Amino acid sequence: MSISIVSTKLSMPAPRAKNVNRPRLIERLNDGIVKKLTLVSASAGYGKTTLVGGWLATCGRPAVWLSLDQGDNDSSRFMNHFIAALRTMDASIGEGFGDTFLHTHQSAETVMAALINELQAVTYPFVFVMDDYHIIESDSIHKAIGMLIERMPSHMHMIIATRQNPPLSLARLRVRNELMEVRATDLQFTHAEAAEFLSEVMELQLAPAEVDLLESRTEGWAAGLQLAALSLQGRYNTADFINSFTGNHSFVLDYLLEEVLLRQPIFIQAFLLRTSILDRMCSALCDALLSDMASTVPQGQETLELLERANLFIIPLDNERRWYRYHHLFADLLRQRLLRGIGQQPPDADPVVLHSRASLWHEEQGDYLEAFQHAVSAQDVERAAILVEGNGIPLHFRGTVTPVCHWLDSLPKKELDKRPQLWVIHGSVLIMMGRMSEVESKLSAAERALQGMFQDDHVRDWIGHIAATRATIAVSRHKADEILTEATRALQYLHSDNLPVRTAANWALGFAHQLRGDRVSAAKAYQDAQAASLRIGHVIIAVMSTLGLASIQEDDNLLHTAADTYRKALQLAGNPPLPVACAAYLGLARICYQRNDLEEATQLGQQAIRLAGFIEHTDQLAEAKLFMARMKLAHRDNEGAAILLAEAKQAIQHGGFEHLAPLVVELHTAILHLQGDLAVAAQAVKKDSKFSDLLLESLSEKETEVLQLIADGLSNREISERLHFALSTVKGYNRIIFDKLQVKRRTEAVARARSLGLIK
Repeated sequence: MSISIVSTKLSMPAPRAKNVNRPRLIERLNDGIVKKLTLVSASAGYGKTTLVGGWLATCGRPAVWLSLDQGDNDSSRFMNHFIAALRTMDASIGEGFGDTFLHTHQSAETVMAALINELQAVTYPFVFVMDDYHIIESDSIHKAIGMLIERMPSHMHMIIATRQNPPLSLARLRVRNELMEVRATDLQFTHAEAAEFLSEVMELQLAPAEVDLLESRTEGWAAGLQLAALSLQGRYNTADFINSFTGNHSFVLDYLLEEVLLRQPIFIQAFLLRTSILDRMCSALCDALLSDMASTVPQGQETLELLERANLFIIPLDNERRWYRYHHLFADLLRQRLLRGIGQQPPDADPVVLHSRASLWHEEQGDYLEAFQHAVSAQDVERAAILVEGNGIPLHFRGTVTPVCHWLDSLPKKELDKRPQLWVIHGSVLIMMGRMSEVESKLSAAERALQGMFQDDHVRDWIGHIAATRATIAVSRHKADEILTEATRALQYLHSDNLPVRTAANWALGFAHQLRGDRVSAAKAYQDAQAASLRIGHVIIAVMSTLGLASIQEDDNLLHTAADTYRKALQLAGNPPLPVACAAYLGLARICYQRNDLEEATQLGQQAIRLAGFIEHTDQLAEAKLFMARMKLAHRDNEGAAILLAEAKQAIQHGGFEHLAPLVVELHTAILHLQGDLAVAAQAVKKDSKFSDLLLESLSEKETEVLQLIADGLSNREISERLHFALSTVKGYNRIIFDKLQVKRRTEAVARARSLGLIK
């Protein structure tokens, strides 16, 4: 179930035999190396990759390279390649993560947080380059990179090459003098650079006036100059040709590409157009795409090397010259020509046919993600569906979640109805994506599509998968009866060989029994799930079933045994641990609290909060904060307890975790007791577990004073000086006041407090 690493994405651009010397830009990159980030941002064809690749060869620091593509919008794939890039420099980086941590679709932020600690241990300065960052659209990945830039060790320097500004905190980096920027105006060729490029690289002999005109017409744009130079090769009257094109980049490209393409031999035109559908290519893959022209087109490797010698926008991806890609701009233009049917390719050069051939080739090589993506591009729903099912291991279980989800989102209902298993997979994928509210509609659609079908083993297995998915949703909501019903149904229908889903259903069954107080049945289900998951290597369920057993032992007051079981769960969770291990830290913290070891309980509770923050749509973070609020009370830190309680209450209300409401009321009452507000505390005890209006009545005297100063227009710093508080203390009061008044902003707090008569 691992994600295959595409090694060519980690290769730095091979040095060009001839290149333009650009000392002004090299100096700019040298100056930026002492900062956190160098941003090289310009539209296509400005030489971003060439510049950075050339600079790396002279910078004197170890460097790693990651070329990004559409598939990297999947968090697991992105972080796997990110770590693999670092390992080209130091094989020990991230080695403790293990396959489980990297291949269970942890968010990019989760993995990056663990990786930052490893990067701190690197003892030498190095550079990390990400090329084509504009391709990344995932908010999770942007947040992870922002986190890295904020916390990166001083010996690390990041370079991002992109066509557009990334959604990172660039303004803050500028203010801190932590950002070096290289823009399109910097990358434009000067007259001297254009002259050197045309004469030395493209081997053209032009008069100075012709160089001036060409540089002016292309505005120093590298791609335009290169296309123009290719068009000029072999012409007698160069001046007339240079005068013949004008206009913006789009027009120049359109005109020049046609000039370049139609001047090539027919077999080169066919090769360029057909292989333009590929993000990367090798000779065997190219041969597969031109299989019907084997008698008229030279072998792929020979043609690739010919294109490289001719400077036809082809870039080697490894030193052996086995894998190549086209310049992105050139590939885009070729694809447009292919779609329009311009050129002299044979009639069967249909993009659908080409993508189908590429899909078959990649499947034969075991590259299932690329095989799937080409099947999608070929609009071959049947083939894409087979690849998604994965012959027993669905593609999203291999870590490829985002591309599968996007494809399923795009399919019309009629296509999904033809293949009910895709409805089921869609529901499973949405759980991994955190889109819990959308899952039930997919499962219901699957059931409607399955109605009337003969219930062979295959159909029964999908019915069982539907039930197991519903049991998972019910677990997140602590709905014992629903979990029990769906998990039991799942085990009745799932095929005996479908061990991963059966194991998950067994664990859910144990959770349901535990919620209902049947600890004997719960322990039996957890033990079955634990044994099966350890046997098949389903580590997440192994951890969660072990946690369930520990929780039962803790409830039975077998604290020593429970502590040992919680520690076993931590061992299974790996290092760094999977986020679900937060429950093990919290369990150990509760045991230490009962033993009056408050210092150890506090440290363990903080670990629980840190890990729980990486899990979405569960009650783990709220429960951990409620525990830490209790710890604050044990240390007589009433203010700290109130802040944590307010944060926990917000998470409970947002997630609908009503089962934790009694703990909120209990802790709130304890806080009021410590404040000496016994009347309100007594009222709190009588309240039910819903708690909205109680908090509106319980502003303390000091909170009211802070609120009045807010209403008077004082800033946080002015309030801290007036009341002789630390600034952080004032901010803490703000959070408490806003939560009690159920508002988000100062203006709203003042308006509500005045309407309630709490301030003047």
